[in-house]
Amino acid sequence: MSDFPTARWCRSRRAGAVCTRPAGHPGLHNRMGTGQMWSDREADPPRCEGSGTTAVPAEALADGFPDGRALCPVCLGFEPVRDGALVEHDAFRGAGSAEEAARRAEWFNTFGWTR
Repeated sequence: MSDFPTARWCRSRRAGAVCTRPAGHPGLHNRMGTGQMWSDREADPPRCEGSGTTAVPAEALADGFPDGRALCPVCLGFEPVRDGALVEHDAFRGAGSAEEAARRAEWFNTFGWTR
């Protein structure tokens, strides 16, 4: 597991709510401050609902980022495109490194949000 802060958190989701407990926590998942709690059995599958949707590669920064990937309109992760559609992917839950976070921030500041 990465030492980057977003990599330390649980990736479980339920009805759009993201668990705010540390990765590997015991017991129920919890969305802090909402009272929402759920078990692994009640959790949404990790697959993003944007998988398979029509997509084209996003505009690139001068260094090439996001390297031919498209921005998923559901989870806002940059994902590969195959045959004009987003490949199956898990919902984006945060950058895995400080470098990736910086590249994403620069991209959004340069090209903006799509929704």
